[in-house]
Amino acid sequence: MRRGVRRKVCLPMSKSSSIKPPAALEVAALNVYFGQGSERFQAVKDVSFKLEKGDSFGLVGESGSGKSTVLRAISGLIADWDGRISTDGVVVPRHRNKAFYRRMQMVFQDPYASLHPRHTIDGILSEPLKLHGIKDRDAKVLKALDDVGLGKSFRFRYPHQLSGGQRQRVAVARALMLEPEILLLDEPTSALDVSVQAEILNLLNDLRRERNLTFLMVTHDLAVVAHMCQKIAVMNRGEIVEVLSVEQMRKETPKEAYTKELLTASRGYDPDFFSVA
Repeated sequence: MRRGVRRKVCLPMSKSSSIKPPAALEVAALNVYFGQGSERFQAVKDVSFKLEKGDSFGLVGESGSGKSTVLRAISGLIADWDGRISTDGVVVPRHRNKAFYRRMQMVFQDPYASLHPRHTIDGILSEPLKLHGIKDRDAKVLKALDDVGLGKSFRFRYPHQLSGGQRQRVAVARALMLEPEILLLDEPTSALDVSVQAEILNLLNDLRRERNLTFLMVTHDLAVVAHMCQKIAVMNRGEIVEVLSVEQMRKETPKEAYTKELLTASRGYDPDFFSVA
């Protein structure tokens, strides 16, 4: 009996291996407004940017440039906006649902104002779990406190019994209770003493690496951006005027005149930013 010849069959390469996953967060042609009628004011104008999973992206600019307004529009805290916001390729609905807040959370600027003064730390951390029907709350609260370097002894204290840095650690823990993929950071260290700012920034960096988080950070401090972000968008009067890397900013090689002015003004304020190689 003659043996058959085995033929080698070449299968086509799977296209799925070369398909790039959708951006973790994409903002396209975002406009944000305040006021009504003749007093309506456009605070953000045609802002667009994209963050891949695991990125840390910074928005910088002077006060009033629209940085924090962009974060508030993304998080759903501002209702009067148009454009498109999407996470993992899915367009975010105008009225945010629970699924959105399980995917994205925000850390606010002032830990003295963002924590309810009459709630214990246990109540503050448990609240998002209750709202989303998540069980094992005791274990999750204790783990969250450990993750931000506080420990169980802080569980039943009140915010006024904590320092500014400890309060911001609680704010970070609260943002992580639902295990989000994206954190919006609105100047998370600007209200803190210089001595504890680095501790909070290092904590955030460690958490990003451990959990593969995506960060969108607002700040006016170039040294903070250099420590936290890979890319930076410079905002002026509600618009993004330039997107560049931290290395480009340190080398002072921007293209736009406003970015050059911002760097020149920052030389006396953030000398460490320019001295780091």
